[in-house]
Amino acid sequence: MRNNNNYIMKTFYLKSLLCVCFGALILNLSGQTPVYPQPENTLRLMSYNIRNARGLDEVTDYERIADIIRNVSPDVVALQEIDSLTERSGRVDVLAILGDLVKMYSVYGASIDYQGGKYGIGILSKEKPLSWKRVPLPGREEARSLLIVEFKNYIYCCTHFSLNVEDRLTSAMILNDEAKSFKKPAFVAGDFNDKPESTAIIELQGPWKMLNNPKQFTIPANKPKETIDYIFAYKPGNTSYSVLRRSVLNEPVASDHLPLFVDVRLSVGKSEIFRTNPYLQDPATDAMTVMWHTNVPCYSWLEYGTDTLNMRRARTYIEGEVIANTKLNKIRLTGLTPGTKYYYRIHSREITYYGPYLKEFGETASSGIASFRTLDDKTTDFTAVIFNDIHDKYPLFDKLYAHVKNIPYDIVFFNGDCIADVQTEDVALNSIHYYGSKIGADKVPSIYLRGNHETRGGYSMFLWNLLERMGGHSYGAFNIGDTRFVLLDCGEDKPDEHPVYYDLNDFTQHRKDQAEFLKKEIVSKEFKSAKKKVLIHHIPVYGMGEESYVPCRDLWENILSKADFSVCLNGHTHTYNYIPKGKEGNIFPVIIGGGSDEKSATVAILKKTGKVLNLKVLNVAGEILLDSDL
Repeated sequence: MRNNNNYIMKTFYLKSLLCVCFGALILNLSGQTPVYPQPENTLRLMSYNIRNARGLDEVTDYERIADIIRNVSPDVVALQEIDSLTERSGRVDVLAILGDLVKMYSVYGASIDYQGGKYGIGILSKEKPLSWKRVPLPGREEARSLLIVEFKNYIYCCTHFSLNVEDRLTSAMILNDEAKSFKKPAFVAGDFNDKPESTAIIELQGPWKMLNNPKQFTIPANKPKETIDYIFAYKPGNTSYSVLRRSVLNEPVASDHLPLFVDVRLSVGKSEIFRTNPYLQDPATDAMTVMWHTNVPCYSWLEYGTDTLNMRRARTYIEGEVIANTKLNKIRLTGLTPGTKYYYRIHSREITYYGPYLKEFGETASSGIASFRTLDDKTTDFTAVIFNDIHDKYPLFDKLYAHVKNIPYDIVFFNGDCIADVQTEDVALNSIHYYGSKIGADKVPSIYLRGNHETRGGYSMFLWNLLERMGGHSYGAFNIGDTRFVLLDCGEDKPDEHPVYYDLNDFTQHRKDQAEFLKKEIVSKEFKSAKKKVLIHHIPVYGMGEESYVPCRDLWENILSKADFSVCLNGHTHTYNYIPKGKEGNIFPVIIGGGSDEKSATVAILKKTGKVLNLKVLNVAGEILLDSDL
């Protein structure tokens, strides 16, 4: 659409930064929480005939109208009966004043010349409009208008129909014709000067759907007894949406009409449903967890089997209820056969409304077929890749991964500080998705061990929502064939009483719990019978120096001195170090991975062939720093 009408005036106000997130929970720009909380991932549409801000008390009060709009905090609002530079309004631009007060963009559509200025309708929006146009409508008592404003994801229209029955029907037909050209979801709101059962409103409800509740009356404001104000939705193609809230506000004085708003959730296309690829977690001989994330709440399931033509469905239940209406999807497959290749594909169907007796759905997205192999308790061979201390530096990760991407590997370990300072879910999810898309995490399981940086930030205590823990803990043990892996979590690198933790940590107890776990582990049948034993944790017990604070040394060193591990893999120091058996009281070799820059970063390859366990450590340049049989 192009602006081809001289009556249209656009005013942008840049006195404050507008941060517009379509579908997000929006806070009032005054700093206050909205009076009417908005559901996530919805669009709030408002309409209000403001009578030029002149209330039933005959007081013209722009601030009063602005307060009503601010309290609702709509994404977009259609306003009717607005002066621009008229004599009766003191030569001011009413829409511009309101836009300035509520810090929203404004588009004005004049319907008639009046008292040296204009009189018409307008739209205020939090999002900057892409385009707009005015369509003349008939009005025997005065000319009328349809104002069409286009935004990135939708179109919003404002109108004020005539007082004449025939003109209203003609206006409805014109509006329907205009809608035929819309290529995205569209809405129209305004004062239609007609009752729900009228010919004009019935005509509109062919291609349009009424979103507000007509039984919630809108006029007169002080004693409402009928509805003539509406918000309608138009659906091009197969676009669908759901109304999560519809309200008419009790504002009996500010105008002769009542304001109304609706919260609408638009469905997204199939291509927009998946946020991440699936990634495999918590591998076992008889189980595997498949996780993925969506951009919108969904009902999700997967199909799996040893044959792509004969797959069965799996979903997640808790106490008889299927987990749905969530963006986090996690399905644990159990009862699998060891050492067996399984095929699977994921499906997510958008949920636009999840009520107690009504559910509404959008489209379903499905992945391609991927595969994984369960751990083999009979095998002697495997290849593992180990990264540490990447600190979300994706270009650095890419250079390290380039040295291992052509090596067939069975599992990938991220040994701490690969996700740095987890302030938000987005930070963690971006890293998990980036690393996973590179290593093929939909086919090869990955295990994230927590470093000290993963314990920091506002989302750190929820990080495990995005990852699967071993038996419900951030530590544990499992076998790949005849090799036993023991994984530990050191927590933070300073004492719990350090002031930066604000008395919100108790990693001391967490380490004590792991000490008890270690005592039981090293005398277990699984540990004793293993041909090779690999210990992995982020902060080293050995190689830190006597002057350093080593959080796990006092609790774990005595236990480790009795455990015949083949190797211990650490990180944290940002300096590659190989500590031979016995050098610092360690009874097994210790390898500390490098840091988070190109001069120090390393990647390790742990490969077992028959009875031989080999470890290679490479730097960013691909130079081999260590090649040792363990």
